[in-house]
Amino acid sequence: MTTPGTTFDPKMLEALICPLTHGPLSYDAERQELVSRSAKLAFPIRNGIPVMLVDEARALD
Repeated sequence: MTTPGTTFDPKMLEALICPLTHGPLSYDAERQELVSRSAKLAFPIRNGIPVMLVDEARALD
């Protein structure tokens, strides 16, 4: 969950990669997640900070 006034800077996507596949990530603003389609995982963004831990990621259908 994001605290009001705390947002994720999409420019960070240029520097971040999936920790599992080393592939690109996409930003899901509605769910506040970074999505790795290749790993089929969504990494949460908490208080504007991406949590890039596989154990914290949500599996995609």
